[in-house]
Amino acid sequence: MYDVIVIGARCAGSPAAMLFARQGYRVLLLEKARFPQDALSSHYIHQPGVALLDRWGLLDRLRDAGCQPINHQSYEAPGVRLDGFSLPVDGHRTTYAPRRFVLDPVLANGAVAAGVEFRESCAVTDLVYEDDRVVGVRYTTPGGAEATEWAGLVVGADGMRSLVARKAGARTVVEHPRMTCTYYSYWAGVPAHFELYERQGRWIGLAPTNDDLTLIMAYFPQSEFREVRTAVESAYLAAVRTTAPEVYERMSAGRRVEQMYGTGHQENFFRKAFGPGWVLLGDAVHHKDSITARGITDAFIQAQSLTGHIGERLHDGAALDVALRRYEEDLGEKFFNLYQGALNVAELQPEEQAGMLRKLAGHQELIDRYFSTVSGACSLDDFYNDDLLTVLGQS
Repeated sequence: MYDVIVIGARCAGSPAAMLFARQGYRVLLLEKARFPQDALSSHYIHQPGVALLDRWGLLDRLRDAGCQPINHQSYEAPGVRLDGFSLPVDGHRTTYAPRRFVLDPVLANGAVAAGVEFRESCAVTDLVYEDDRVVGVRYTTPGGAEATEWAGLVVGADGMRSLVARKAGARTVVEHPRMTCTYYSYWAGVPAHFELYERQGRWIGLAPTNDDLTLIMAYFPQSEFREVRTAVESAYLAAVRTTAPEVYERMSAGRRVEQMYGTGHQENFFRKAFGPGWVLLGDAVHHKDSITARGITDAFIQAQSLTGHIGERLHDGAALDVALRRYEEDLGEKFFNLYQGALNVAELQPEEQAGMLRKLAGHQELIDRYFSTVSGACSLDDFYNDDLLTVLGQS
């Protein structure tokens, strides 16, 4: 019997398992993959996520894995170019964009060091119920045998297509259509900072990652997914060439070192976060278009929020219910504006905000605060202050 079973050992599950174990709970962490294993990802960790890695004692491990530090961001669209960087969070301004076969083992090892029992290659197949309460899970072992484990709380950190959400009947409470599709790969000999380029119907993103490689991503409208997927490489290169010609020149001097990766299945939703004996975390509870690269950072914040609200209340039924309700309220308060912001960016219509962004030119503090609204270091309310309104009011 475990206090907590966490399903999924990636960016939400491993930190949550680690934090529960540090609170003194007996925790089982189940992961269907065997690490190290790559995953579709935008890789980028914003300043609040970096700050949490440091708080958890894991940041040095990520640095030691050879992930390149990032200290500069740029955004370019027709008629506008902004250079700067987000404001720091808890003293951390430098960011990172690690490969997932690097980051995920760092997180899982952190959980194991905290006392978590970690079982890889274990695919959860069902939830165990007593009356209407989830009390455990059924799964297959690496050898193919069926196994069952019981717990006071089952945490579904098993991604956008969450089995826990499906088996628990977690309803969708907010939902929007798919907005974009994206394809990316890794390039050698293409120096970069955190670079974003946009034109009508296209978005290009670059970030330095491990092994001196650069991640280069291209986004297209969801309506073009069927066409793009039939000729991925040519569509990808054409998108870079027409949206960011200077980047295309750099790519021509470098070389692509891996296959193309991508997806057209980027759902946008919030689900009901909890029920009797279960709770959802990370992409299982809330997913949005990856164009703002919020997934990893949001997963970290949610893990900290969930475990912080539960604290010592896990075995007090009434207190646990209150804690889970507060966690659910946190999801809306902390992430709904970021969700809406991602949907706005995913429309791929830069002219809608180009006028405002052009007026930021020459006002470095405002540029940095603008970048901070995406990182989460600055709220939209703080951004739209008297200084900005003065700038916007100037001819």
